[in-house]
Amino acid sequence: MKKNKLMAAVSLLCVASMALAGCGNSDSSSAADTKDDGKMMTVDVFDSLANYQGIQKGWFGKIIQDKFKIKLNIIAPNVAGGGNTLYDTRTAAGNLGDLIITSGSNLNKLAKANLITDLTPYMKGMKNLNQYRGAQQAVSNLVTVKKGIWGMPQNVSNQSPLSPSEGIEPAAAPYIRWDYYAKVGYPQIPDMDAFLNVLKQMQDKAREETGKNDIYAISLFKDWDGALMQNAGAIANWFGYYQQNSILYPAGTEKSGYESAVTKDGVYQKVLKWINKAYQMGIVDPDSATQSWDNISTKTTEGKVLLSLWSWLGQPRQNSEANMAKGVGFMLAPLKTMKVYSAGAMPTGNIATVIAVGSKAKNKSRLVKFIDWLYSSEGVYDSASNAGSSAGIKGLAWKLNDEGKPYLTDFGLKAMNDASGLNMPKEYGGGSYNDGISALNFPTISQNAIDPETKQGYNPQLWDTELAKENKLKQDWSDHMGGAKSTIEYLEKNKMIAVAPGASYTAPEMPSKISTINGQVNTAVVSHSWKAAMAKSDADFDNEIKQMMEKVNGLDFKQVYDFDQKCLTELKDAQIKIVKQYAK
Repeated sequence: MKKNKLMAAVSLLCVASMALAGCGNSDSSSAADTKDDGKMMTVDVFDSLANYQGIQKGWFGKIIQDKFKIKLNIIAPNVAGGGNTLYDTRTAAGNLGDLIITSGSNLNKLAKANLITDLTPYMKGMKNLNQYRGAQQAVSNLVTVKKGIWGMPQNVSNQSPLSPSEGIEPAAAPYIRWDYYAKVGYPQIPDMDAFLNVLKQMQDKAREETGKNDIYAISLFKDWDGALMQNAGAIANWFGYYQQNSILYPAGTEKSGYESAVTKDGVYQKVLKWINKAYQMGIVDPDSATQSWDNISTKTTEGKVLLSLWSWLGQPRQNSEANMAKGVGFMLAPLKTMKVYSAGAMPTGNIATVIAVGSKAKNKSRLVKFIDWLYSSEGVYDSASNAGSSAGIKGLAWKLNDEGKPYLTDFGLKAMNDASGLNMPKEYGGGSYNDGISALNFPTISQNAIDPETKQGYNPQLWDTELAKENKLKQDWSDHMGGAKSTIEYLEKNKMIAVAPGASYTAPEMPSKISTINGQVNTAVVSHSWKAAMAKSDADFDNEIKQMMEKVNGLDFKQVYDFDQKCLTELKDAQIKIVKQYAK
């Protein structure tokens, strides 16, 4: 999570303000552009989600060149230094991009400045986009300056807003190296204190077996910190809490139970205390306060981390076919007190990020056809990456068996679970599979939504053919978890999951005065949180928490909290509305 950077020159800020004030000299809502010239064209894609910059490479690039005569040139703020500088520079110049993937909160300003196109003239025949009218409307509602169809949101689903969106594995939950848990005798984990003792036993066993003293039960990192110490916030997810900037709130539609970092003995402070207990027990990696995501990712791959705060950290790096056959890998811990947060499926999509067409783009009709394809079943499959994503190219990564059920081919199994060194066949352009994955990083349809053609999810982890597979790791876990075949099944069966209804909502821009206070509050919270988590004694921990509360409350924090509470009320209203709509 990148922090905003100040713009280098006041003059540029002035120009940006003029551009966004509507000084464009053409109306993007005008009739459809002239006849397509049919030529290969390079399309500039301003993409706030992309982690790669340049021309789309490999097999995905070949697919769209063959289908649409399009080369995608990805312009990625994440690669160009993060923050808003690139966005501000390009909007000031009057051309953000031909295709634009950006925060939904930017859309009204972009429409007012005539920097995006009303797609209404291009929608005839767009059967994929037109089946998601609710998602279209959710995006249109973001634009108040003029009517039109201004784009599409991400993660549109055809499932109930009360259904977990994550498939078989929630995002944040306590995943442990099950092989070491087994070796210490599958001890009961009635609460978080008992969990620390179990983790200590696992660490001792791992060090004893390997002879390596740099194995730690817990390893953390700080480069995703924002309003809170992010890793502590992830652990709060284990108990049904989620974050709206400064506020931690329980899943559900109730407008109560809100807490913050300075709620005395609240869930956030309890998590910090738990981390500090672990640190004082010697089971927290001492590099935690300084290392990055890349560091912890490498350590997890090397077997030096025994607790994964998320499914997508530990499992992709340890749960290979070979490891699972030996009983090695990360699986959910049987923590009795957890109530895991789950984001509900979003029938109208997630408007936090949207895709739009720039007003200066050529051959707009072709670009809309490309977007329409991205929302098709084929487009969803071809936008695959690795484990947890859609299955990949039909005929190569997956096929239908004699019963008409989808199954992964040998290629698909490698692509999903162990793609390192995997190359594409020549007819698909050759080259590395991983290098050719779509750089857009914009999931149009939820990977766990149901494909109307196969009647199963796009994500192969949900397929009957995959769930029927057994290996030593999954079987042993199932045997000790009441016969559950997946994490979500276990959590649902034991009423240990808290689903937040999937509603489209994006918070408004924070007023500048409150934003300034918010930045100061965030700095204080994150700094003292890390010092508390890594404190050498209980007295030091208590002192850091006391200083954090005094400093934050002395910064007029109430203004930030009140703003966040207003946003949260709007979110809850949206959740109530979508649940009622879906029930009709």
